[in-house]
Amino acid sequence: MTPLDKGSILAEALPYLRAFHGKTIVVRFGGQAMADARLKAGFARDVALLRLVGMKVVVVHGGGWGIDELMRKMGHEARRYRGHRITDERTMTLVEMALSELNQDLVSLINREGGRAVGLDGQDGRFIRARPIAPPADDPDAPALGFVGDVDSIDTGLIDLLLSRDFVPVVMPIGVAEDNTSYHINSDRLAGQVARALEAEKLVLMTNIAGILGRDGKTVPILKASDADDLMRDRIVHGGMEPRLVAAVRAVREGVRSVHIIDGSVPNALLLEVLTAEGVGTAVRSDAAANFFGDTKAYLLGPA
Repeated sequence: MTPLDKGSILAEALPYLRAFHGKTIVVRFGGQAMADARLKAGFARDVALLRLVGMKVVVVHGGGWGIDELMRKMGHEARRYRGHRITDERTMTLVEMALSELNQDLVSLINREGGRAVGLDGQDGRFIRARPIAPPADDPDAPALGFVGDVDSIDTGLIDLLLSRDFVPVVMPIGVAEDNTSYHINSDRLAGQVARALEAEKLVLMTNIAGILGRDGKTVPILKASDADDLMRDRIVHGGMEPRLVAAVRAVREGVRSVHIIDGSVPNALLLEVLTAEGVGTAVRSDAAANFFGDTKAYLLGPA
């Protein structure tokens, strides 16, 4: 790459840096990138860079692979039902241990790159209020899910305070109920709720595949919420990608400008999605944004 090439790339980022300066971006970090030391270090560097150029970054991380690994080491069998980990008291203890270790590791990496990261879970100031997920009514034989929860409400005061002091909150997906019981929450779901509560500019969901695949098997670069509903109804999108797309659709329908589902195995995927025109995944938008490309261009260029 020549110096001219490098200069062109940096110049391309300028309108994005200007448009998103001071704006809140929520990133759900998970998948293979969490298990790969090189990708995880690269993600931490990207987060630190976005914070240092003036964006307010909030990270919500998963860690299913780490939980499974710890459970195997402890000789504890993992059981699932419809994508949910059945979580008894012993399993919940292991979930909290694994997520805490992953959280501390990610905080350390961001700080090493010049960011000011702070690890949080919902028990800190009880800012993530949770409720248990009830077994589905359509299956009378469904097992009790145990300490698997959903978001009841989010008090953004703690996150707002940290963002105002230029910190990067790194949130593990644990919430607390009124009776102080802890619940493990799906990280995609939690990231969507955090983005809506903060009225974030963007929500980025990092996965193991290159965005949402359409009916032709190819990645859809921009997807309307109604089209996303059709893909899920027709089972084109299913399995592990379904809760991510559900979280994305809910977020854009409730005020988040765009949700980006990207491949975390691509080096610097976060920077490519936020600071370039092409991106590396699928951008989900509400149906109300009739001219996404035109609106985005006008937004980036600012007032004439």
